[in-house]
Amino acid sequence: MTTRRSALRVSTRIAALATAATLALTGCASAGSPAGTSEPTSLTWGWALPTSWDPVTSTAGWDTHALALVYDGLTQLDIDGEVVPGLAEKWEYSEDGTAVTFTLRDAEFSDGTPVTAEAVKLNLERGRDQADSTIAGQLKIVTGVDVVDEKNVTVHLDQADYQVPYLFAGKTGFIVNPAAFDDVTTLATQPEGSGPFELTEYVPNAHADLVKHEDYWNADHIFIDEFHVVPVTDPATVVAGVKTGQWDVALIPPSQVQASEAADLVVEKIRALTVRTLDVDNTVAPFDDPRVLQAISHATDRQALVDGAYFGQGTPNYQPFPKGYVAYDESLDDLYPYDVDAARDLLAAAGHPDGLEIELGITEDASAIAEVLQAQWAEAGIDATITVLPPNANNYVNRTYPFVLDSYSGRQSPLQALEVLYGPQGLMNLGRNTPDELLAAIDAARATPTDSAEYEEKLQAAVSTAVKTMPNTFLFTWPRILIHPDGVTGIQHWIDVQRWEDVKIAG
Repeated sequence: MTTRRSALRVSTRIAALATAATLALTGCASAGSPAGTSEPTSLTWGWALPTSWDPVTSTAGWDTHALALVYDGLTQLDIDGEVVPGLAEKWEYSEDGTAVTFTLRDAEFSDGTPVTAEAVKLNLERGRDQADSTIAGQLKIVTGVDVVDEKNVTVHLDQADYQVPYLFAGKTGFIVNPAAFDDVTTLATQPEGSGPFELTEYVPNAHADLVKHEDYWNADHIFIDEFHVVPVTDPATVVAGVKTGQWDVALIPPSQVQASEAADLVVEKIRALTVRTLDVDNTVAPFDDPRVLQAISHATDRQALVDGAYFGQGTPNYQPFPKGYVAYDESLDDLYPYDVDAARDLLAAAGHPDGLEIELGITEDASAIAEVLQAQWAEAGIDATITVLPPNANNYVNRTYPFVLDSYSGRQSPLQALEVLYGPQGLMNLGRNTPDELLAAIDAARATPTDSAEYEEKLQAAVSTAVKTMPNTFLFTWPRILIHPDGVTGIQHWIDVQRWEDVKIAG
């Protein structure tokens, strides 16, 4: 639907596009677009639509990719996951690390009103305090927000925490136009942000249409006039769809890489924070015995799993971060190598000399990988029954199934990731218990400045403690795989959120 607030701007934009088309037909080039170069045009992206266009009520980490079309964070992450300026052009911590002041750049929401310190304050307070907020947990550290002046805002924290600029690169730091706060329920379908695009029409489960936000602070690097998000409902059709122009850029599963290459499409394998994992409730037998979990890990041939279920598009892993990322601890490589005999010995020591029967919960799209795991585990005497979770299971909250094949899309802050995976209220910590040793390690890393020589060591120590003391079992990481024709250029390999600066389309 088209909102009243954007109707005039959309009509003006359509008129501008019509004028540009007329100029092109008469041989005239618009200013800033020399003849012979790629003209700003339309792009259709094969991608999932968000669960909500409101960053406060969005329920999926994957939503960040779509939300970043219409919202800007106070910060951003670069291709290596390091924090860089966004709406905030700089920030400075207090001497004790319990307060951080952000200085805003000149930026406007899509209705033309400025992004101010007051807007930031209202957003952070709403995210922390709104009853149905899904980001409240990340903002519980915020004890207060002070407006210093129009461009400066100070965030006060309950302890020294140098991860805040990382947090604010994602949904937690996406700034919504406070003009929409009179009825926040409308934000689920009518976003009001300051990002590179503004939504003009949204049909749930079908498509989202957007146009360029002409007053975006970084508009000189946005070369797409019209942006469309259309989900891929059948992965088997995506290669043909990109080849024929149904989509200009699309996400593909690993099974479609070979077909994409055969079709002469460009395949972008983007290092991402995604990892396949087994979520475990260690308060439920037999998963309350660490030896059982170690046996399952030893019984898992991770490389064969990648080759058989993900067509070689992944890297075996024993921890929640990819190789090369600041939190990746090399000492955890091959922590529990594939060893069927070791798995059988551990099961016997745990009181299961004749083998073990378990139930593995999965989502419907995970059957291929589950069947490979089932066959591997059987070699070690582990008889796994595969159960497809009902659509309304909401296992993160209800915790009905104690052993679940899952995937994790990462978080902007590595310590935020550890909270989600292992914290006492972490959604992927099905047992909801966290040893004091791990909590202390996380706090020590959080209180260390990220430019300190000790930061990497303390961060990796927290990761090591988590992996060795908690039940979640990691299997492999895999890239975000996008395909497009060679006429699409400038796709950058952002590690957390796919962005569209400097992307162009020929013709």
